[in-house]
Amino acid sequence: MIDLTVRLKEDPAAVEHVFRLIADDGRNQPGSTLPDPEAALAAVEKYGEDIFFPKPGPPRLCTQQYGGPQIAVVTGIFHGRPVSSIFRRTDGCEIARWNAMAPLLGSAGGAWGNT
Repeated sequence: MIDLTVRLKEDPAAVEHVFRLIADDGRNQPGSTLPDPEAALAAVEKYGEDIFFPKPGPPRLCTQQYGGPQIAVVTGIFHGRPVSSIFRRTDGCEIARWNAMAPLLGSAGGAWGNT
């Protein structure tokens, strides 16, 4: 079972947009409100375990680039495990996390807020 709520802001002072992804047995369920729930589910299934529950390891070196002020907070349940993740575009590593989950968060740094 997957039941995730995405709270997205284009910048800290912007209006918050809220979307939901609900899936069971690999299929989207009624109540999903993302523009493309099929693509979002595919991204979550492919990257969710590593992104929502990263394993400890050596420190990562991240490029110092700024991808924008967007913030997304994802909460809910991913295959029985509670999720509480914050996504930002503040450096190369965070941009890569965002891009992996772009169908869930918005492909252009929060593009769902413009739909």
